[in-house]
Amino acid sequence: MTLRFPELPALPLERYTRLLSAERLQPLMARVEYLRAGLVGRVVWNVSSTAAGGGVAEMVRSILSYARGAGVDARWVVIEAPPEFFRITKRLHNALHGSVGDGSDLGDAERRLFEHVGATNVAELAPLVRAGDVVIVHDPQPAGMIAALLERGARVIWRCHIGADEVDDEVQRGWRFLAPYVQGAHAYVFSRAAYIPAQYIDPARAKLIAPTIDPFSAKNQPLDERSVLAILARARLVESDVDAAVGTFLREDGTPSRVDNSADVVREGAPPPASTPLVVQVSRWDELKDPAGVLEGFTRLDPARIRGAHLVLAGPNTTGVADDPEGAAVLAAVTARWRGLPVDVRRRIHLASLPTFEIEENAAIVNALQRHATVIVQKSLHEGFGLTVTEAMWKARPVVASAVGGIQDQLDDGVEGLLLDDASDLDAFAAAIARLFDDPDAARQMGIRGHARVLDHSLALNSLLSYGALIEWIDGRDTLGA
Repeated sequence: MTLRFPELPALPLERYTRLLSAERLQPLMARVEYLRAGLVGRVVWNVSSTAAGGGVAEMVRSILSYARGAGVDARWVVIEAPPEFFRITKRLHNALHGSVGDGSDLGDAERRLFEHVGATNVAELAPLVRAGDVVIVHDPQPAGMIAALLERGARVIWRCHIGADEVDDEVQRGWRFLAPYVQGAHAYVFSRAAYIPAQYIDPARAKLIAPTIDPFSAKNQPLDERSVLAILARARLVESDVDAAVGTFLREDGTPSRVDNSADVVREGAPPPASTPLVVQVSRWDELKDPAGVLEGFTRLDPARIRGAHLVLAGPNTTGVADDPEGAAVLAAVTARWRGLPVDVRRRIHLASLPTFEIEENAAIVNALQRHATVIVQKSLHEGFGLTVTEAMWKARPVVASAVGGIQDQLDDGVEGLLLDDASDLDAFAAAIARLFDDPDAARQMGIRGHARVLDHSLALNSLLSYGALIEWIDGRDTLGA
């Protein structure tokens, strides 16, 4: 096995002057400089299981890039593992969400492979880690590396991006498997207080940091309407007469680029015209995101009531997400259900697998799709946080989402969007979408309020400061409240 070390730019924090007033930004910048001084001569490592294909990878990339721009030696490590390992960690992922997943064992054989992969990867990383370095280990996949990193004298933080609001047998099963590997970390970070397993870890060392977005990334940067339509037409998601040459976006280094690759779309007939309203969900192909439920709920809507809207279910190409072995099967199951629909219904539903071999191009397509959407939905059955909700709000789109996990922390029902009390109630889901189409002015105001809420609470600069304060607390240089 060979670790991967994704390249990271150094992004200037000064770009936030475009969004924040000097009065608000100056004390934040002073705080960043103070925190940076405490990291001179030390490396802040982040270890994860993939560099693409999900919100965790995107957050790691943006936070580390801003840390580098602030003068911190921040580095990213991506582990390598065989497919069977990722089947185990997907089972563990589902268990921590309270889901049985594929129902496979989490027994002695699985533990041996989990420990073998951790030992093999850490054997390559450990010689690079010095006493006093900080290592942030993300989610269950690299947790088997923590003990060896502690032996090197590193300050280790385990960051858990998943969890369940209610503890059942599956959640207990997941924590019994995972707890021995994470208990020794100096601190643990969770997205919600309900996710902290006080039975298995020291709650005094558990801290809360909400996920955030980078407003300047290819996924979230401003795009004018012509660029949106050109990108979507090139990706084969809508039909438009806009010249494809205007479909450009800015890469991390500030250079303009274009979208050259198309999505693989399961559809009946041609892409929808640009004038067609779209209901959009963008997520991994994961049963917990309930794409089949989104499809079924949409079919219950009267086309006339929603102005002939089409549904776009979009997710990453399943060959591009190494740590999610169930994606292809979920997509196949959704496709089978789509094929069973009447042809006139199939014409209004599009299953889009977005290209992933060029990360920023994928992000630009998602950005354009979310900005073009009339309504964005996130009908998850379980959710760690659901960063696509924050992304939708940043684009000032009204949202229909399940009141599960971290989604509940991102918007208030009737204020920035609509929340579903029962994620499995398809009639309520359809009614919520119809309600936004019935009152477009109210929907527009929800989008405006959502954008303002993200600006106040959910930018990457917030995460940078929160992690800096946590490292300071671990070092004993300050007191961080629980």
